[in-house]
Amino acid sequence: HERILKQAAGQIRDTGLESVSVGRLMQSVGLTHGGFYGHFASRSDLLAQALSRALEDGAAAAKLAGDPAKPASFAAMVRSYLSRSHRDSRGTGCAIAALASDVARADERSRAVMEAHVERFIAKVADTLGHDDDEQALLAVSAMIGGLLVSRVMTDPKRSDDVLRAVRNSLVALQGKGEGEA
Repeated sequence: HERILKQAAGQIRDTGLESVSVGRLMQSVGLTHGGFYGHFASRSDLLAQALSRALEDGAAAAKLAGDPAKPASFAAMVRSYLSRSHRDSRGTGCAIAALASDVARADERSRAVMEAHVERFIAKVADTLGHDDDEQALLAVSAMIGGLLVSRVMTDPKRSDDVLRAVRNSLVALQGKGEGEA
């Protein structure tokens, strides 16, 4: 079960939800297609569990990237998320950004799995903002995920960098405005 889940989570992060073929997946872990149903109720069950694993792995990688001795500031979080290294780490970067468009078209169970992780991300951002402004946290998370996605679409590296810089600068400036109004 664990080998199947790990392989499927990696595949989902690299190539998306719809890329998972039960037959090829089972073959890649040295098992038969018929053995699949001893581990999962359906392909949908596998996808929801593998998505959860992919999102957990992404969150764990983000946590490891930070300094555990000090909590991340909002500006540091934004700079790290909207960085070239994160943009270029599609297979190990934020699984929310990598899979959001796939999950938006998926079944309700997979959307609920993603939603829980997005809500945790929003809560983390709200915590780093240091004030109870859900709207600002929602805006920041949406801008970070969207900015990362758009930067990955751009074929011109300079233009891709421009996207990252524009969103980064706007979010850091937005935080300053929010603090001044409080």
